[in-house]
Amino acid sequence: MKRSGKADLPLHYGFVPPWLAERMAKLGLAVVETMVMEYGNTAVLSKLSDPFWFQSLGAVMGMDWHSSGITTSVMGALKRAVNPHAKELGIYICGGKGKHSTQTPNELMKLSETTGLDGNYLVRCSKLSAKVDNTAVQDGFQLYTHNFVVNSAGQWTVIQQGMNTQTRVARRYHWHSENLQSFVSDPHTGICGPNTGRILNMADARAQGSRNAIMSMASERPEHMLKEISQLVMPSHHDVRAKDVDLKRLGALLWLAHEKQPADFEELLLLQGLGPRTLQSLALVSEVIHGAPSRFTDPARFSFAHGGKDGHPFPVPVKVYDETLGVLHTSIQQSKLGNSDKAEAIKKLSQIARQAEQGFTPNADFEKVIEKERNESWRYGGRTVFGKAKPPVQQQLKLF
Repeated sequence: MKRSGKADLPLHYGFVPPWLAERMAKLGLAVVETMVMEYGNTAVLSKLSDPFWFQSLGAVMGMDWHSSGITTSVMGALKRAVNPHAKELGIYICGGKGKHSTQTPNELMKLSETTGLDGNYLVRCSKLSAKVDNTAVQDGFQLYTHNFVVNSAGQWTVIQQGMNTQTRVARRYHWHSENLQSFVSDPHTGICGPNTGRILNMADARAQGSRNAIMSMASERPEHMLKEISQLVMPSHHDVRAKDVDLKRLGALLWLAHEKQPADFEELLLLQGLGPRTLQSLALVSEVIHGAPSRFTDPARFSFAHGGKDGHPFPVPVKVYDETLGVLHTSIQQSKLGNSDKAEAIKKLSQIARQAEQGFTPNADFEKVIEKERNESWRYGGRTVFGKAKPPVQQQLKLF
């Protein structure tokens, strides 16, 4: 079995306001629908099992770019949006946070009745993946959310999160059913994170004797027992800083969206009429859908699509968000009718952004880029959990 990665996230308080939750669900559905049409539902499971991609998805949705709330909010939005279309997409999302996680077995058994999937097997996989991360591997994190995502072929991904009450840090675990071998003998590709001292890992192959004897437990220093894994440890600071972003990638994107025009690119003629700010967001959404794994090493960059609900790096530009959703919805509907021109144009947008990076030297002041976004946020209907964005003082004087 492949445990595909983990992410350590600082705890943030607060909630997702209804105006953002609704848009997150719509964007999540559009991303999943487009990926299923383009690559199949197996690719969606593979992407969800990648902690870097998942973090990038949460950022492009307008959530806090690095908080623990990304896990529960993104999975909640996906479950609400995807499940009504589950039969069409071949993707089913079970579980959730707190008491909703305990309903996972019941949901899987009901699913088996309508799909013919082996419900007992899926329930076993769900329970074992939780037991391994919560009990067999004692790393100081206790699970409080568990989502089990399964496709029509019975392949699955688990996204679950635990909390360390002493450090106030959450740890997210990603599992993928690909190459399933065993849950109790090296089921992980590794368990990584800040060294918190000795841990107990009863799922290590070297603990075979301990498992047989039950009463004896193996204990090794993490560096002796852990193997290489895809790991994502987010910083404690809330604001987005230059060190959190690949400035070459971000700079090339901003240049493409704001300096060049769609007319300069024959492939993007179908996107004419969109303003530069919407092109900026659409290019980042396009990359989430079509980008290779190497493109998600700096998840904070994707917060430059739709900002964040707490105002970092800037307020959520609601008007831009809605226009992006409109373009995606139109491309999906046209594709279903056999016209994929707009979908291809959106896909091409991410490719052109990558091409623009070749030989590109970033020269923009990162702080000025954020300041510009914040100053113009009110023009795009900027909102945070604290209220609507207002014009800068000098702009307010001109309005009166």
